[in-house]
Amino acid sequence: MPIYDYQCSACGHQLEAIQKFSDAPRIDCPACKAPELKKQVSMPSFRLSGSGWYETDFKTGAKKNLASGDSSGTAATTAKPEKSAATAKAD
Repeated sequence: MPIYDYQCSACGHQLEAIQKFSDAPRIDCPACKAPELKKQVSMPSFRLSGSGWYETDFKTGAKKNLASGDSSGTAATTAKPEKSAATAKAD
C-alpha cells in the first residue's frame, strides 16, 4: 500500500498515512481538527504486506543468495572444484 505525506495548511502539522489507491484523500487534521490537510508531493514509497515477500522470491540459481554480502549479485564460491576421474588418475 502506498504511504502518502500530508501537511495541514492551518497549523503546519505533517503526517504520513498508509492508504489504498482507492481511498479518498484525508482532509481533517488530527492535531487541530481543521479540514485543511493537503497531500504533499514526495518520493513514492510503499509497503509490501502479507506472507511470501522475501528476498528470494522470483529469483533463480545463484541470484537467490544476495544476502551473502557479494555486491555483484552472485554468490561467491569458496570450495575448490573437484577433479574429474581422468585428471585424478594423471596425478
